[in-house]
Amino acid sequence: MLSPADSGVEELVLNLVLWLKLAVEASGALVIGVGVLFAGLRYLQRCFEPGMAQYNAVRLSFARFLALALELQLAADILSTAVAPSWDQIGKLAAIAVLRTALNFFLAREIRDTEQAEQPPAR
Repeated sequence: MLSPADSGVEELVLNLVLWLKLAVEASGALVIGVGVLFAGLRYLQRCFEPGMAQYNAVRLSFARFLALALELQLAADILSTAVAPSWDQIGKLAAIAVLRTALNFFLAREIRDTEQAEQPPAR
């Protein structure tokens, strides 16, 4: 009976995971690019309006794009650990994943806190 390595299935799965990782990373970069364009357009539309609320609205919408991009990049890191051939690479991926998770946590908390601060108090 052939092993997965001998039959070429292992290499096929490895290549598929690498292509999927690349697609997920590219999606994360695309989300950031779209977020920058969207935030820039919203900023230009609102820059002539007075008040800080317009700035916070633009900032929060961009933060949502960044949070989504961080999630996608973290997903790509998880895929990378599936095919990482050495403990050194796994360690580096783990460090990157921890940093991205922490960034996403604090970004989500800031979004939540800012949204709560902008809501009118309940009666």
